[in-house]
Amino acid sequence: MLYQGRTDLASERLCQLERSAGELTRIQGVRAVHEQLHDLALTAVEVLDEAGAQALGKPVGKYYTLDLPQRFERGAEQFEDAALAVGELLSRCCQSHGNVLVAALGNPDITPDALGSLAAAQILVTRHLKQQAPEDFSVFSSLALCRPGVLGTSGIESTQQVELLSSHLKPDLIIVIDALAGADPERLCRCVQISTAGISPGSGVGNDRLELSSQALGVPVIALGIPTVIDAGNLGEGSLPGLFVTPRDIDAQVRSGARVIAYGINLAVHQGLGVADIDLLVG
Repeated sequence: MLYQGRTDLASERLCQLERSAGELTRIQGVRAVHEQLHDLALTAVEVLDEAGAQALGKPVGKYYTLDLPQRFERGAEQFEDAALAVGELLSRCCQSHGNVLVAALGNPDITPDALGSLAAAQILVTRHLKQQAPEDFSVFSSLALCRPGVLGTSGIESTQQVELLSSHLKPDLIIVIDALAGADPERLCRCVQISTAGISPGSGVGNDRLELSSQALGVPVIALGIPTVIDAGNLGEGSLPGLFVTPRDIDAQVRSGARVIAYGINLAVHQGLGVADIDLLVG
């Protein structure tokens, strides 16, 4: 059952609309394709125009929802498939990477919101190395990383921090990592969304902040996230709106998902590296 609640996932929102309007109803201005990528189910939703954006409640752009395998911790049989798929989807969103700035959002002290911080620990930061010894690190691209935190702990909007860094570093691409909210309990920590439409931090829990998008920053922005919470108000009669539900094993799930995302970014940005190479470099 797909609950008719608020969701950050474009694929879930499209399913909600199709369920309401009838399975054969086509949502104007929205295109969806289902495929397999590295033996994992992938739903590609593209919001084509403002009519589609208004219908779906999502900005114009591409949204890829990749289903994660049953086991995706490092060492699991399909971990490499998941990481390779994330890397390929990043490349679909922006084929030319150049200088990259990664913004790892969220509050590291709250486990469901720690996705960005945990992923940051596994990302290969190379900008300083490329500047100091470009010949020794020629196989790597230039990647810088920031962890803006949240407004409540820094007093500064994440978008403002990223905007200031971007104006100084002048990246060719900004990649944003943040935890998402879903509508279907069965999909919590079970999929990754990768989007060209950017993100509004806190939007999934009704606390929208300034958006991080190509329109706001003047640079192509790709947003990655995993749904880690669901509003309890979505769960039917007798539920408690305003409370958020998360999986019982959220610690392990978020850590595993963060590693998949980090490895996917490393594979996409530092082309020529494999999963085994990244293992050696990140420990």
